[in-house]
Amino acid sequence: VQLQASGGGLVQTGGSLRLSCSASGLAFAYYAMGWFRQVPGKEQEFVAGINKGGLDKYYEDSVKGRFTISRDSAKKMVYLEMNGLIPEDTAVYYCGATRESFRLNWPDEKNYDYWGQGTLVTVSS
Repeated sequence: VQLQASGGGLVQTGGSLRLSCSASGLAFAYYAMGWFRQVPGKEQEFVAGINKGGLDKYYEDSVKGRFTISRDSAKKMVYLEMNGLIPEDTAVYYCGATRESFRLNWPDEKNYDYWGQGTLVTVSS
């Protein structure tokens, strides 16, 4: 199983980025997917999750209304559309795959079976 995150980069405050995560070797349709982020020296933080069918989505409060998670099961891809970026969004972003179907369990990183390698998002002020 391999998860490959991409799409990070340098953007100014107020800008947008779209992160992508491709899944190979994974029974993608059976997994909910999540995005986390981590700033060096800090704990990993849940950002957003989406269920197997793509209809149930859950966001961390600070990104609600700015970020949108989506998935394309045919392509085995999950996306994170990020708008209105602020410097506090600067982090390495990771995608993960979990068998958890209950959304309130998505923020717990211990529930994830697979992780991507991370992509760096830097928001300049």
